[in-house]
Amino acid sequence: MPHTHHTHDENHLKSSELLTDIVIGMSDGLTVPFALAAGLSGAVHSTGVITIAGIAEIAAGSIAMGLGGYLAGKTEQDHYNSELKREYEEIETKTEIEKEEIRIVFREWGFSEQLQHQAVAEICSDKDKWVEFMMKHELGLDKPEPERARKSAFNIGLSYIIGGFVPLSPYFLLPDAIVALQYSVGITLLCLFVFGYLKSKMTGVNPLMGGLKVMLIGAAAAAAAFTIAKLIEQH
Repeated sequence: MPHTHHTHDENHLKSSELLTDIVIGMSDGLTVPFALAAGLSGAVHSTGVITIAGIAEIAAGSIAMGLGGYLAGKTEQDHYNSELKREYEEIETKTEIEKEEIRIVFREWGFSEQLQHQAVAEICSDKDKWVEFMMKHELGLDKPEPERARKSAFNIGLSYIIGGFVPLSPYFLLPDAIVALQYSVGITLLCLFVFGYLKSKMTGVNPLMGGLKVMLIGAAAAAAAFTIAKLIEQH
C-alpha cells in the first residue's frame, strides 16, 4: 500500500524586517505630506509653492525617518552585544546559577529531571552554544543582522519618499491648488485604504476595518490642516 503524505499548509505570518520598515516609512510618507499639501491648499492658490514645500518636507522627512531607523537598528545591535558580553562573563563567574537557569527553561518545557541534566550537560559543553541558548531563551534576544541599521535607514527613507509623492503628484500637473487637492484627496485616500487593507491582512487583523482606519486617520489629518489654514487666512 503506497505511503500517503499529508501536507499541512502553515498560514502564519513570518515577520519581516523589510515589511516593518516599509510600513513605518510608507504610512508616514502618505500621511504627513498629504496633510501639509492640504493645509497649504487652504492658504495659497498656486501649486508651485505647495510642490516646493512638499518636496522640502519629503526630503527632510525621509532623512529624519531614515535616521530614526538607523539609530533604532544601532541601539538594537549595541544592546545585543552588551548582553552577549555579560552572558559570557556570567557563565565564567556564576556557572552554577547559569546552569540552573537552563534547567528552569527545560523544566518549563516539560522535560523530565533526567533529561534536564543531560540537556544542560550537552549545551554547557560548548560556551558559544551555551551563551547563544541563554540569549535566545532566557533574554528573548535574537542576533541582529550586522547591516540591519543601514538597511533599515534606506528602506524607511525610500518608502517615505515613495509614499510622499503620491499626495503631491496632482500638484505637479494642475495649476489650481483646490482642484489639485481634490485629486490628491481621491488618490491618497485610495492608497491609504489599500495600504491599510494589505497591512491588516498580513498581520491577521480585519482588512476592511484596517483599511478604513488608516484612511480615516489620513483624512482627519488633512482636514484638520486645511481647516486651520483656512481659519488663519481669514484672520
